[in-house]
Amino acid sequence: MKNYKYIFFDLDGTITDPGEGITNSVAHSLKYYGIEVADKRELYTFIGPPLYASYMKYYGFSRDEAHRAVERYREYYADKGVFECTLYPGIERLLRRLAESDKRVVLATSKPEIFANKILRHFGLEPCFDLVAGATLDSSRVEKSDVIKYALDSLGITCADEVLMIGDREHDVLGAAAFNIDALGVTFGYGSRAELEAAGAKYILEGVEDIENLLF
Repeated sequence: MKNYKYIFFDLDGTITDPGEGITNSVAHSLKYYGIEVADKRELYTFIGPPLYASYMKYYGFSRDEAHRAVERYREYYADKGVFECTLYPGIERLLRRLAESDKRVVLATSKPEIFANKILRHFGLEPCFDLVAGATLDSSRVEKSDVIKYALDSLGITCADEVLMIGDREHDVLGAAAFNIDALGVTFGYGSRAELEAAGAKYILEGVEDIENLLF
């Protein structure tokens, strides 16, 4: 394996299990449109991709409707849903070990930075990261490729071979591929092995311990 200098992590489905908070927030937003969801597990598809794209894909919303739905989503998420998540077992140990190593650790998430930082503070993980790169609330930076570009530019990274992107969905893999960055897909999140393989992940691992063994 390459000796990667920069380790980029997705947040939802990779560091945290955000299922409760995200599905509660989506359900809250859909009520505004008169849509009731009987089983919130149906909303797991919203975990990972940019929110506005999911509203258009799964509910046929126009772009304007999708952006209004995101505003309704944030009504619940900003104060409550953001904290309705848990850390995956072993991830805190891995992040702290990486922070003590010669590698630089970056959070690269499609979640708005303001919420990503709240979550890291909530779990005391802020010191583990050299940079938090997330989406903007005005949607000027929302796609995973936009987030990764922002992180690369912020750190002055010019060599793709030095970077590894770790995430659970195809968007993480495809976003990395846009810059010829290797991707490690994890199956303990919300994406499947088939999804990660189809997207072209270089590595696919089942647990946090497997990531630690690979990196160290």
